[in-house]
Amino acid sequence: MNKFLSLPLVAFSALLLGSCGFGKGPQGDLVGAEDRPEFNPQEVPFGMVPCPGGTFHMGQTDQDISASMVNMNKQVTIAGFYMDETEITNNEYRQFMNAIRQDSIDVLGEEYVMTELYPDTTVWVRDFTYHMGDPLMEYYYTHPAFDDYPVVGVDWFAAKYFCNWRTKHKNTANEEAGVAGFPNFRLPSEAEWEYAARGGRDLATYPWGGPYLRNSKGCMLANFKPGRGDYASDGYAYTSPVGAFFPNDFGLYDMSGNVAEWCDDAYMEASVPVVWDMNPTNPDDNEPRKVVRGGSWKDIAYFLETGTRNFEYQDSSRSFIGFRTAMIQIGMGTNSRLN
Repeated sequence: MNKFLSLPLVAFSALLLGSCGFGKGPQGDLVGAEDRPEFNPQEVPFGMVPCPGGTFHMGQTDQDISASMVNMNKQVTIAGFYMDETEITNNEYRQFMNAIRQDSIDVLGEEYVMTELYPDTTVWVRDFTYHMGDPLMEYYYTHPAFDDYPVVGVDWFAAKYFCNWRTKHKNTANEEAGVAGFPNFRLPSEAEWEYAARGGRDLATYPWGGPYLRNSKGCMLANFKPGRGDYASDGYAYTSPVGAFFPNDFGLYDMSGNVAEWCDDAYMEASVPVVWDMNPTNPDDNEPRKVVRGGSWKDIAYFLETGTRNFEYQDSSRSFIGFRTAMIQIGMGTNSRLN
């Protein structure tokens, strides 16, 4: 064979061997970008619990007593995520407010901070007529006796701002430590919230399984209104400290009762047949009604059911609505129940 004709063959052979890993790279090899931040399997964020992804039947699990027809059953799949173990407390929210007043008051303005982000303590007087709410208005958010109680008087916008601040707060620390940042903290979608509330129990009426509201010893399983004029039979006339009742199978506390919780979704009566069946969500900035789930200390048992849908206007703050945050799982095993 002519030696000049054999040169292309030699070059091709060298290229082939290099592509199979026999070359002496990394020069010319596809090795990925260098100097990437360190990332180990995603750690569970502080104060959160993992909710392994899976498939469940979203929707009502008992009679639709209001004949609303807004929550028919639909099988959907949810990717893995993390959720706060409890509702955000007064003291956790105070950390946020202290940081905002220290670092951002000049940018945001004191009026915005105090009227839009600071909890509206007057809700204890405004929400109920002929009710002596003045002591709670004065002490609920400010007194250390209520540090571990869920924050209330926070509208949907303030809850979203809290999520943005928490993301920046955590990732600033990660950057200083030279590790990869976390995904964003955010409000859970309505589907995520319902999936988490059931704790892996498909078609469960309540987070503990149901259908009863007391355990075998006769103890109440949530903080709610058991009967007409009866708010204290569960041990608390108003809210309770977070984590006062048993968690569900995911380890989440107060998914029913105590305070209802903001979700990220806009409320739409026809959302069940409209949204997709994989990680469904309904973001609509033009819809002022936002989904609220879980029922509260002043609600009857119907609103505590995992399948009951409700809403509140995004700029409204209430003495019975709080929130908790969520975060997507990234990396390996985001949809596996085995991780």
